[in-house]
Amino acid sequence: MAVDTNMRVLIVDDYKTMLRIMRNLLKQLNFNNVEEAIDGSAALGKLRDGEGDYGLIISDWNMPNMDGLELLKTIKGYPELETIPFIMITSETEKDKVDEAFKAGVNQYIFKPYKFKYFEEKIQQTLGKNL
Repeated sequence: MAVDTNMRVLIVDDYKTMLRIMRNLLKQLNFNNVEEAIDGSAALGKLRDGEGDYGLIISDWNMPNMDGLELLKTIKGYPELETIPFIMITSETEKDKVDEAFKAGVNQYIFKPYKFKYFEEKIQQTLGKNL
């Protein structure tokens, strides 16, 4: 079964360059419905405003206002949002940090820097389908 590449994907990062990189990688995987947020607070606003259903969230960890881990924990506290697959992309490589993210409910964890194929594999693993 193939992934619905028309699903809404929310990418969250405080660096415009990283948002552009993620958007381009997703475009290479045929995802065309990608939206951006500059931090966890902005992302949560989009999610809670009922702007539509998202099929995937990809978020950086280290951001101002609300970091990725806080965003993840907050999302998992809302029944209407808790089932959205969540991928964390970060340079946080300490085992305790990784464990904390998985404990909070992250689906996949991508270490920076990463290559396209690794990014693709993590999305496939998260969504449980082929791209």
